[in-house]
This record gives sequence, C-alpha cells and structure tokens, in this order.
Amino acid sequence: MNTEMFCFQCEQTAGCSGCTGKAGVCGKKAETAGLQDRLTGALISLAKDEERAGREKLPEAVAELMMRGLFATVTNVNFDDAALEDLIKEIHGQKETEDYNMEALWNGNEDIRSLKSLILFGLRGMAAYAWHAAVLGYQDEEVNRFFCTGLAAVGSEQTMEQLLPLVLKTGEVNLKCMELLDRANTETYGTPEPTEVGMNVEKGPFIVVSGHDLYILKRLLEQTEGKGVNIYTHGEMLPAHGYPELKKYPHLKGNFGTAWQNQQKEFAGIPAPVLFTTNCLMPPKDSYKDRIFTTEVVAYPEMVHIGEDRDFTPVIEKALELGGYSEEQEFSGINGGKIMTTGFAHGTVLAAADQVIDAVKQGAIRHFFLVGGCDGAKPGRNYYTEFVKKAPQDSVILTLACGKYRFNDLDLGTIGGLPRLMDMGQCNDAYSAIRVAVALAEAFDCGVNELPLSLVLSWYEQKAVCILLTLLHLGIKNILLGPSLPAFVSPNVLNFLVEHYNLQPIGEPEADIQKLLNR
Repeated sequence: MNTEMFCFQCEQTAGCSGCTGKAGVCGKKAETAGLQDRLTGALISLAKDEERAGREKLPEAVAELMMRGLFATVTNVNFDDAALEDLIKEIHGQKETEDYNMEALWNGNEDIRSLKSLILFGLRGMAAYAWHAAVLGYQDEEVNRFFCTGLAAVGSEQTMEQLLPLVLKTGEVNLKCMELLDRANTETYGTPEPTEVGMNVEKGPFIVVSGHDLYILKRLLEQTEGKGVNIYTHGEMLPAHGYPELKKYPHLKGNFGTAWQNQQKEFAGIPAPVLFTTNCLMPPKDSYKDRIFTTEVVAYPEMVHIGEDRDFTPVIEKALELGGYSEEQEFSGINGGKIMTTGFAHGTVLAAADQVIDAVKQGAIRHFFLVGGCDGAKPGRNYYTEFVKKAPQDSVILTLACGKYRFNDLDLGTIGGLPRLMDMGQCNDAYSAIRVAVALAEAFDCGVNELPLSLVLSWYEQKAVCILLTLLHLGIKNILLGPSLPAFVSPNVLNFLVEHYNLQPIGEPEADIQKLLNR
C-alpha cells in the first residue's frame, strides 16, 4: 500500500475501508501510525523470541511490556510519538531478533489478513483489561502467555485452518481475562450496588476523570480528600459510582458530560482540569488543551503526563487555580434526563435471580435485550436510542460500556419490581452479562441461544473486538452488530461468521425488534 499510513482497526475508519494519507479519522497522524506499527512489529518479534525460548513462566518484564505495548496501540490512547519511541526502545532491550515488518500483514492475502487482524485487535483490547487487573495485583499466566502465542501467530505463515481456532481461542482467553478483572475490581472495591448518579456540577473546584481505570480514580480520591476539590466521572468511569469503596468518598459527586465523542464541545467551557486514564482521548482543542492531563498508557504531545508515582498534585493545583463554577450548574443527558443509574453488575442481578425468573415465568418479562458497546460519532448511532425507546414495555434492557449514553438518561420505568433499564458497567463488564445469561440458561434448563435474550451491539474500538470474539467462543448466535461491520473482516470471513453464528448488521429498529422477538 503506497500511502503514508494505513489503519482500519476502528469502526470510524475512513470510507469503511481504511484511513490513509496524513492522518486518521481519530486524529492520529501518519507518523504516529507508523510508530504504532513499529511498536507492534517489535512486540511480535519479542513474542516469537519467547515462544522459541519455551520458558515455563513468562518473565515479568516481558508480560508488562506486552500489556503496555498492546494497550498503547488501542484507538484514542497514545498520540505521543516520543512516548511510543521510548516504548519501542524498551522492547528492543528485551529481545534479540529483527522486528516483524507490518507491511507483510497489511499487504498479505485478504482472508489471512482478516483473521490475523481479528487476533491482533482482540489482543489489543484484552491487553487493556489485563493491565487494569495487573495494577491491582492480579495476573494470570495463561493470559500473559497468550499475548505471545497470538502475536507470534500474527507474525508467522499461517493458513485459514490454523488461524480460525486461534481467533476463537482469543475469545476464550479474553473471557478468563475479564473474569480476572471482575475479581480484581470486586475484591478491591466491593460488589457494585445500584446507584443513582446526578449530572449537575456543584460550585467550587472540581476535576473530571475519564476512562476506565478505577485504580487511578481511587488514588485521586485519596489525594483530594479534605482539599475542597470535588470529583466527577466522565464516559466509561460512570460505573465507579456503584462500587462501595469508591462511593464512600463524599467528594465523588456525580457524572459530567455525555459520551466520549462529545468531549471537544463539552470540555471547551468548563473551569476545571480533565484527567484521562485510558482511551477515549480526542485531540484537544486550543480552548481547553491547557487543562488536559494524561496518565498510565495515555499520552498526547505537550500535555502534562502524570508518571508512575501517580502524584496528581499538578491536576489538583490546576483545579484550585481554576476555581470551578461560582454557582451550581445544571446539566442533562442527550435525551434531557437528569439522573442515570448504574451498578447492576452480575452480583446484584443474580442476587435477584428468583425475582427475575418468576417475572419471566409469570409473563411480566417477555424478552431481554442487551443493548451495549462502544459509542462513536458516525451517523447512524441514534439507532440504539430508537431501539431502546421502541422496545416493548414487557422487555428489559441490559446495557454496558459507553454506548449506553445514547439512552441511559431515559426513565423506562419498572417491570416485575425491577427497573427496565439496567446498566451493568464498563465494556469489560460484558463478563457480568455473560454470567447472568449462563445463570438464566441453567435456571430454565436450556442453552443461552434458546433464552428470550438478544444482543444488539455497537462497536468502535478493539475492546469491542475481543468481547465479540468471546461471545463467538461461547457459541452465542444471532448477534446484531453496528453501526457498520468491521472493515478488516473480509467477505469470506464475514460469510463464515454469518453461516456459523448468524452475525448480522443492524437494520431499522422496529423491524429488528420484531425479528428478534420472533426468532
């Protein structure tokens, strides 16, 4: 490909085929894309070295580099060329062989490229989950080892027959990784509880925290305690309000803003700093770039980065300097609602399993729709809002990840004594949805595909890819996916997914609802 860059790993990719030229739709420049390819090629070489070494246990330094390096290439995480170059140097210090040339992948056979991309992008998403668990002290040798196994396969001659099982294996290992992170979060912060979260911002200094990293939020809450600085979540950090060990801090006040892709408008006028802990970072506008801080793997040129000491003094000082609003400010969701509810993870839902089962048996609940996934800016995502609004009154809407911002300020009422809309958490909390589905299947003595349960998913980046692979590994069929299908899935691979799993693109909300109810 004779272009300055080539990237097709996310849903917004140009023309549903690939970002080329000087910059991608996400704002990533060609030079940065090239460095991320070099970083991936270095990781593949390191993975091959480890596979040849055949050590019983992956060295700690290698495992850490695998997680951090893959995480850095997730969409909207690291835009900083200097940080990427430093990471490449670290990887080179751990290996001996020449870097894999990513052009061999991008210019290879379409179907092989498609399957290898599913593995590679799935590994990138899984690395983010593994990283969050690792900072809490939770690691799994099989998960760590599979980063090497998967990357080595991406950089080796493989047939479709060899790659297809590895695609599903990626989903299997990601399930274990999500379970690991669920255990890390609940054992550290407690079992999430249903919690109402307001959107207003009180007067006085405050900090907005975006992303997924609960550990960073906890450190910030500790460092701001008693300093007169309030904390507001943003985007995927919203579910933090449900964890007992986080919600106990009285200065964790509420949630600011709507979905991540609206940040360039919503951050423009706030008198407060914003701390990015994971992906969701868009190139900051001049109107607020002096108030953006990054930490962990997230980085952007010229932004203040909080390093490994996790000392958030610069963020706190900026909040005090700006002073916040002089009076309380009222905000609402995209549908005008003032309150969102979160905290319906598997621990809460399964505690009410008898109530749920009785409601189904008595006919109060006809169907469950899991409407969740990543949000994005591309037109067509209002489909998910309309789907939820038009879902029948005798249905329950389960949701997770940032796609819920399309409708999570709606009041859908209750059914069988339960709320019709249940936010199960972040994207990694797809594990909660899986736990609930398996428990219901056991209760009704049937398979998951026989349940009155339908999955309507939105996708944007690589975490959604690894979750989709987990669902395929579990044999879950009839998934609707949108707003467009992945550009990296070739026609032949797509035909395989349709034939074996009946994976389908979304259509019109009303027609899709009827199709799912009648299947």
